[in-house]
Amino acid sequence: MKTIKGPAIFLAQFADDKAPFNSLKSICEWMAEIGYYGVQIPSWDGRLIDLQKAAESQTYADEIKGIVNEAGLEITELSTHLQGQLVAVHPAYNELFDGFAPASLKGDIKGKSEWATQQLKYAAKASSNLGLTAHATFSGALMWQTVYPWPQRPAGLVETGFKELARRWLPILDTFEDNGVDLCYELHPGEDLHDGITFEMFLEKVNNHKRANILYDPSHFILQCLDYLQFIDLYHERIKMFHVKDAEFNPTGKQGVYGGYQNWIDRAGRFRSLGDGQVDFSGIFSKLSQYDYDGWAVLEWECAIKHPEQGAIEGAQFISDHIIRVTEKAFDDFASTGSDEAFNKKILGI
Repeated sequence: MKTIKGPAIFLAQFADDKAPFNSLKSICEWMAEIGYYGVQIPSWDGRLIDLQKAAESQTYADEIKGIVNEAGLEITELSTHLQGQLVAVHPAYNELFDGFAPASLKGDIKGKSEWATQQLKYAAKASSNLGLTAHATFSGALMWQTVYPWPQRPAGLVETGFKELARRWLPILDTFEDNGVDLCYELHPGEDLHDGITFEMFLEKVNNHKRANILYDPSHFILQCLDYLQFIDLYHERIKMFHVKDAEFNPTGKQGVYGGYQNWIDRAGRFRSLGDGQVDFSGIFSKLSQYDYDGWAVLEWECAIKHPEQGAIEGAQFISDHIIRVTEKAFDDFASTGSDEAFNKKILGI
């Protein structure tokens, strides 16, 4: 067994125009001071990294890595959540995602997809230049508007949708293979890949591509009423990243999974700061350790109630307390009688 690395933190929700969150150097120094050992960097945030430059210049990639290392931290992974979303967008959501791409591509659904595809390819090379082995993203969605079908879905719609999704992602996955990096999809409502079944359907269409893997985030599963512990039993071989994020689901006589169009604070299902929700993290850390997950435990802070700085400070200790230093020997070794092949045969009577 292997010991999980951490605590680490995803910087997306903390980057800001105000110090100390307005530069990679100062945000890393702040995170190190409160107990983190790694940072996951959102590749779309120019205050923290220039993704294309990191892909095209080893010198620049070394500089980025040096800034993080000087603060006493490591880069855990890069993220292209926003760019990955744009690889596949249904026209109904076209304008809603304009803010995820350069202003020059506003309204251009094809142009945004082409731009996003190139961004993912940059991310593969940048990850390699930074010495990383995993990368975080979203799958995008062509079918989400049919997730609860009324009227019913036409026959073959899902098959066609996954074929097209695979067609768009296969060249990207091949680029990640060329760079020795696992591409990890965060299974998330709003994406075509949002649970185990949808991941399996996609995996079949990309020919079980070795680089198509999972970013495990239990918060999205508890809000779907999915067994997030058994999920690890089923898919542990594909889990290459881990977001430590809490959530709670408190259905009432008035609302359930869909939330009644309410804001986050008023939903039955809400993301919470670590320890304030219902996720069984002791069970999760035990199962991941059991299955030899040796990646990072990365806090993704999202909470409608608690201040992000308090969430970050508490989160570092929370993760540290849950990381299991795995044992190097069996607990009953003290009672061992030793053995060799002859002795084993004698015990068996053969």
